[in-house]
Amino acid sequence: MLQPKRVKHRKEFRLRSQSKGVATRGGEIAFGRIAIKSLDAGEISARQIEAARRVITRAVKRGGKVWIRVFPDKILTAKGAEVPMGSGKGAPDKWVVQVKPGKILFEMGGAETEAMRRALKLATYKLPVRCKVITPDL
Repeated sequence: MLQPKRVKHRKEFRLRSQSKGVATRGGEIAFGRIAIKSLDAGEISARQIEAARRVITRAVKRGGKVWIRVFPDKILTAKGAEVPMGSGKGAPDKWVVQVKPGKILFEMGGAETEAMRRALKLATYKLPVRCKVITPDL
């Protein structure tokens, strides 16, 4: 799974303004011929990214090339079940990436267009935000 090699702080604050606005960067297809674009704001975990990647590669029978345009660089913490209030912040639990509407999540190229479209559509079911499969406007 994806995660940073090193981080400056072991625990981070959770952003309150993650749902404001649209993505100003990373909204155009840069590498492939077809892509998944986010329609909602939210957090995508490293496990969900990996699950979507595996679905894509299986659906095209390991053909073509997949570009992952997001990287989970934010740590979320969690406390154990039935732990009383107080006693500090929980232990690091999972890595997430915060996405805004308009952000490209995955790109794909080098295979048949209809097969890539089906594969990316299957991958959208693994993601916690609403997404759509797009092609560049030529």
